[in-house]
Amino acid sequence: MALKKSDLYTSLWKSCDELRGGMDASQYKDYILTLLFVKYVSDKAKADPNSLIDVPTGGSFDDMLAAKGDKEIGDRINKIIAALAEANGLQKVIDLADFNDEEKLGKGKEMQDRLSALVTIFNDLDFRGSRAEGDDLLGDAYEYLMRHFATESGKSKGQFYTPAEVSRILAKVVGISTTTNQDQTVYDPTCGSGSLLLKVAAEAPRGITIYGQEKDNATWALSRMNMILHANEVADIRKGDTITSPQFTKNDQLQSFDFAVSNPPFSVKSWSNGLDKDYGRFEFGRPPEKNGDYAFLLHVLKSLKSTGKGAVILPHGVLFRGNAESTIRKELLKRGYIKGIIGLPANLFYGTGIPACIVVVDKEQAAARAGVFMIDASKGFIKDGNKNRLRSQDLQKIVDVFNKQTEVDRYSRMVPLAEIADPKNDCNLNIPRYIDSSEPEEIQDLDAHLHGGIPERDLDALNGYWDAFASLRTTLFSQNRPGYSDLAIDVADVQQTVLDSAEFKKFAAEVGAKVGHWFAAHRDDLAAINKKTTPSDLIGSLGDDLLARFKPVALLDEYDVYEQLMSYWHNVIHDDVFLIMNQGWLDAAKPRKTIEDKDRKLSEAPDLVVGSGRSASKYKMDLIPPSLMVATYFAEYQTYIDELGTAAEEAVRVVEEYTGEHAVEDGLLSDAMDDEKISKALTTARLKDAKREGSDPDEVRALQHLIELYDAEAATKKAVREAQAELDLAVLKEYDNLTEGDVQSLVLDGKWHHTVAKRIEGEVDSLTLALVSRIEDLGESYAETVGELDTEMAKLAGKVAAHLADMGFIA
Repeated sequence: MALKKSDLYTSLWKSCDELRGGMDASQYKDYILTLLFVKYVSDKAKADPNSLIDVPTGGSFDDMLAAKGDKEIGDRINKIIAALAEANGLQKVIDLADFNDEEKLGKGKEMQDRLSALVTIFNDLDFRGSRAEGDDLLGDAYEYLMRHFATESGKSKGQFYTPAEVSRILAKVVGISTTTNQDQTVYDPTCGSGSLLLKVAAEAPRGITIYGQEKDNATWALSRMNMILHANEVADIRKGDTITSPQFTKNDQLQSFDFAVSNPPFSVKSWSNGLDKDYGRFEFGRPPEKNGDYAFLLHVLKSLKSTGKGAVILPHGVLFRGNAESTIRKELLKRGYIKGIIGLPANLFYGTGIPACIVVVDKEQAAARAGVFMIDASKGFIKDGNKNRLRSQDLQKIVDVFNKQTEVDRYSRMVPLAEIADPKNDCNLNIPRYIDSSEPEEIQDLDAHLHGGIPERDLDALNGYWDAFASLRTTLFSQNRPGYSDLAIDVADVQQTVLDSAEFKKFAAEVGAKVGHWFAAHRDDLAAINKKTTPSDLIGSLGDDLLARFKPVALLDEYDVYEQLMSYWHNVIHDDVFLIMNQGWLDAAKPRKTIEDKDRKLSEAPDLVVGSGRSASKYKMDLIPPSLMVATYFAEYQTYIDELGTAAEEAVRVVEEYTGEHAVEDGLLSDAMDDEKISKALTTARLKDAKREGSDPDEVRALQHLIELYDAEAATKKAVREAQAELDLAVLKEYDNLTEGDVQSLVLDGKWHHTVAKRIEGEVDSLTLALVSRIEDLGESYAETVGELDTEMAKLAGKVAAHLADMGFIA
């Protein structure tokens, strides 16, 4: 039975990391990704006899399996990879990692066990049908591993990977889309492992012709493998330094492309070492000798066709540094080549923690360009471990706003070239010069502090709420004097007043109905999920429609709503879709036994346990959680268990109350205490002694009563356990009774729709709490006038003086 995608990747990473030993992640990735490559091409050759990769006898993953446990396994794996490399002209590409290296993999039995375990891990993966079934299992697994390797490799070695979210932004802002033709070209002069190029290619479902160059030999090999792994076997990836030795030239000129993207190393000091020809790249000025940022930008620009478009990730310094860079910047602006600039959050990238920006260049209609479109997206991110990460809503907002050139207050603006060229700016492109993204400071109203009342201008700033909840303002406020209002209710009652208002209830109901209509429009498509479904197309349709439906809704930010869907998609629905695609609705819903693998140190937490002790059976319910089954089919019995639980809690409370009263020093139960703790065993032992000793009858009765309470507590807890065990068994059996229609109803309506609706309902609650918080702040800020505070201070000063006088201190 197939695991959920997330479990599969987690298992893969944990297993691989467990076997890494003392090797650095940047080195270890070469071993792991080589095995992944061999496994993939072997599986693909089995499924597709016309595969472009020839898997020869003695050069397959099955041959690696046959080497498990062999004391010469390292040498055998090297020979297997060599045979595969020779058959496909991939020497110095897939055979760089030495699987017989004792320093990295251990000696003798240690190497034998480690490599045997690694081969076993990859044998669990099956890539034969992943693309045919519309879901890129391999691509996602590769992405998962690369992200973890980049995270583990540290700053100096993490530059082989561009975060997927940033890569997708570059692809979308240069205009690659469903209309892009297969004969159009995309080029990355610093392609690293190829992750950026592949994300760009993924935005062009018809296909696109890929070109790339990478300086580092091991990373270049990784990129070649990556292209094959992602079915881009014909991608042209060349080796060498792009600036000093560009490989894509024709007739002594740089070859040109339709699109170019790049995430070059930031501020390289040695960029010009060995440079003897500039290929016309520096016609607008030569970059500084100690900083290569503009060398890469100018290379990209020169590599574009007359209508070409490019996007380059660079440090913010390129926007404002002076001298040679200022000269180049002015020339680019004068010719209209810079279409836009997108400021990104800090700490997104694995090679550096500094904030970066995307410079978008566009040669098409450059002469007519009258401005530069700027976005300050520096505040839109989420913490993810020790890095920051763009959320789905951040990515989507950047792309929508940039492509539609939409001006959003404190976020985006079309800045006229005349303003940029004005002497006070002097072609400085630093984003804060043109977009103030800071929150406006709250202005304190002295008149209100002196004479009371809440300033109307502060209430007018909440007009979005008053437009949506028309009568709420008059309910909450009464006029104090012209320009000022008072809270008409106690500040503690504000939240309940808002929640009880008919307009708020209507607004919340309309939001819920809108979510219902949105889900109903897609329910048939969701019910039709099968092995041919393309998950990216599915979520794309769902997300775009949700954004469109909530764009006109007052108060709610459509991107916040969108994020609720997308985060749930990434965390849950995508896994569910994967299971349904691979197993069908019915089989995906069946319980499975938990995985217990001591060798790989893997142990799944069960969703349901039937039985106890060693005979207990532990189950995972990947698609339909037991809680949903209980809520749907056993709600009344769950209520009964809840009541038993309440009775058990009450029994515990009674025991605690009774012992708290009597199990104290000199109390009736003091002799039953042991180091200030009391238990049934101690109580029973003390009762036996008390009877034998003829102790105080009150103590005997107290001990007897406490034992009765302990028995009652035990009985109620036992009733809860037995009832829960009965329910668990009934739930397990109920899974066998489910029809496909039942499964679809549970998953689509009870799980997906219900959860998304609740999440969006949470957005409504959040905006309401924001209103309440603001009103409470205003009410408390202006609750007392300066005069009232002075009077109160005088009273307090008088009390202090009186107390001092009473103590004999005279001022």
